[in-house]
Amino acid sequence: MTLSRGTKAVLAVLAFIAFSFIYIPLGVILINSFSADKGLGWPPSGLTTQWWAKAIENDGVREALWTSIWVAAVATLVALVLGTLLSLALGRYRFFGRESISLVVVLPIALPGIVTGIALNNVFTTFLGGLTIYTLIIGHATFCIVVVYNNALARIRRLGGSVEEASADLGANAWQTFTRVTFPLMRSALVAGGVLAFGLSFDEIIVTTFTAGPGITTLPIWIYQNLFRPNQAPIVNVVAAALVIISILPIYIAQKLSSDDDRGAGVM
Repeated sequence: MTLSRGTKAVLAVLAFIAFSFIYIPLGVILINSFSADKGLGWPPSGLTTQWWAKAIENDGVREALWTSIWVAAVATLVALVLGTLLSLALGRYRFFGRESISLVVVLPIALPGIVTGIALNNVFTTFLGGLTIYTLIIGHATFCIVVVYNNALARIRRLGGSVEEASADLGANAWQTFTRVTFPLMRSALVAGGVLAFGLSFDEIIVTTFTAGPGITTLPIWIYQNLFRPNQAPIVNVVAAALVIISILPIYIAQKLSSDDDRGAGVM
């Protein structure tokens, strides 16, 4: 289907407006992180790097950053294990209730975050004795599993079962087939899913609000708590800019891996 020149122009203008609506505010945050002003005014009266140095020296920021990294890393590890096992079970075998289980797995990321957060909060406070760092990890793992599961399941469906059948015909048992055939072919999909899961957990705030124990502060929560404190505004800008940059990296890596896989699949 060939588009007319006028249609292409209209689509280009609409795309420009949409991207501007998304990325101009991010650019403003990045510029404000170098602003010499102590407030959130625009345009900045000058540029400086002093707020970046103060953000690095801020104990609250460093503690929140470490908490975010720790929670995201553990939640991603849990998601990789459970998401991979679920994708293998639902992608390779047919059994009663298979589609229902698939729906239950995907549901946490389809529901509004506040609904998931309230539901988890009720379970944790009623049956597990309260909120801790571990309830926060479990809360993040619920939606991180979906990302890993979707990536792994898509790869399993693309692979088909012929390579595993060939491995079995050559005398390999189930474990040897998985470690020497299935897993190497799934590796890039799992890495992409894990990277996306880490990024999703790292900047999550809604579920975190309902599942974090007392005194536990992640980086997004720290930004929210200090956003309207005048003396913290410059540092909040720095942390927000750093969070944007950090969030871009997992998306780029995952997209790069997916693009390489697609080119490889086209060659085969």
